[in-house]
This record gives sequence, C-alpha cells and structure tokens, in this order.
Amino acid sequence: MQRSADRAGVLTVAATPIGQPGDASPRLVAALAATPVIAAEDTRRVGRLAAALGITMAGRLVSYYDEVEQRRVPALLAELQAGTDVLLVSDAGMPGVSDPGYRLVAAAAAAGIRVTPLPGPSAVTAALAVSGLPTDRFAFEGFLPRRSRERDRRLAGLAAEPRTLVFFESPRRLAATLDAMAGALGPGRGAAVCRELTKTHEEVIRGTLAELAAQLAGGVLGEVTLVVAGAPPARGAATPAEAAAAVAEREQAGAARKDAIAAVARQAGLPRRAVYDAVVASRHRT
Repeated sequence: MQRSADRAGVLTVAATPIGQPGDASPRLVAALAATPVIAAEDTRRVGRLAAALGITMAGRLVSYYDEVEQRRVPALLAELQAGTDVLLVSDAGMPGVSDPGYRLVAAAAAAGIRVTPLPGPSAVTAALAVSGLPTDRFAFEGFLPRRSRERDRRLAGLAAEPRTLVFFESPRRLAATLDAMAGALGPGRGAAVCRELTKTHEEVIRGTLAELAAQLAGGVLGEVTLVVAGAPPARGAATPAEAAAAVAEREQAGAARKDAIAAVARQAGLPRRAVYDAVVASRHRT
C-alpha cells in the first residue's frame, strides 16, 4: 500500500467486522495501518475499529457516506490515477452491499484502475448460514421500500421467486414488514429473523412468517437481517376453489385482495383474471 508516480494506485474494497472487532482479518489490519487514503462510510467508526485492533492509521481519512458519495468520486479517482492507493470501507460488512461503494468502484474500473477485494464478514452470508433455510440459491434484496404501497408491490413481485430471499430491515419497521410478507408471500412461508449477528445479544428466531409477525409484533432492537424461504414448486394449475381459498388465506393475513390475486396467479400458473373470477364466484356461493 503506497504512493507511486510510476503507476496508478489500487482501490481495495474491504469488508469490516459486522460486530466483533476480532473478526478483522490480518490483511484488513495491515491495510488500515498502511493505506495512504481511507474512504470510510463513518470516519468515527473506522477510528474506533482501529483503536479496538490496537493499530494507528497513518493514512488520511475521507468521509464516504450516501449523501456525499457522488461528489467524492472525482477526487478519489484523481488520487488513484496519481498513484495513491485507496482503501474503501463501510460501517460493517462489504462496501457496495446496501452501503456506499458502487460509484467509486465503477468509476475506477472504467478508468482502468485495479480494483481488488479484501474479503471478510458479511451479514448476508452469515444470516443464510444460520437460518436453517436452503442456501444453494439465494437472492439478496437489500432494504425494502419504506412506503407501504411500493413495499407491497416489491413483495408481490417476489411471491413466486423460488430462491431463498435475504433482506436488511430496520428494527422499527420489522413488525410491519413481517405482516406484509405474510400477506404477500403466504403466512406459512418459513423465515428467520437474525438479530445482532456476532454481537453480545445475537439472536436467531425461526418460524413461519405468520408466527414471526405475531411473536415480534412489539418490535426488536439492533441490526436485523431477514431470511425468507423461496416459493415452493408450482403444483400445476390450481382448481378455481383452491385459487379462491389461497387468496382468502392471504387476505386474512393482511394482504390487499389485488396483491393476493396477483401472487396466487403467479404461483398457481393461472391467468390473473381466472383467479379474480374464482374469488368472485366463491363470494357469491357464501
């Protein structure tokens, strides 16, 4: 890690511990101690991490959080082109995974700058590993939209996704999110709420979406990673009565009828209109 007028610098994208400082790799310790420029999502946090690791950072700290990310890129790119190595770190885990980083990496790659990863802890793979759900195929969805209408639209689009799904969520919104998931994905879908991974109060709570929504209705504290089972294999076309019953189950769990019909249609392999007609017919019968 050095400055050289004879070559371009190297951008190192480094994972930092998600809880325990002791999870830092020897390579991360060396990079923090020696890299001339450290672009950090929170300069205070990286300072505390360095102190916990017993190292002194000789490099210059540059704040690199969401609100300033775009305008920081030109100066950092100029540093790299002038031969200065840059270390990119986020608050926890890998930069660019629901954290700032993508713009600088893309700009460096486009400019022919070498970009290298320094792997390490990740809340995504840590939660998958302890969830008890299939890990052979998964999709990371990051944070769901905050607005309920946009959130429900996103979830409706994931109702038939067969891969295990991983989300980040605010502890304040977790209860509402679990309710929405039970309605859009089905109340019986398996899931795991992974809270405070690797920290003192680590907790993994497993159950169906309906069970978790009821159990955690009062909310939780700490960082949350939510893992949800993928959609079960389609059984082929459902009968109208089965489709109407599936819609009713989702409505009882809190889903809007329109969203429930769309989800059932995708999962059952039926036209949306056919499911709607089945729901109307079932209402007439009752």
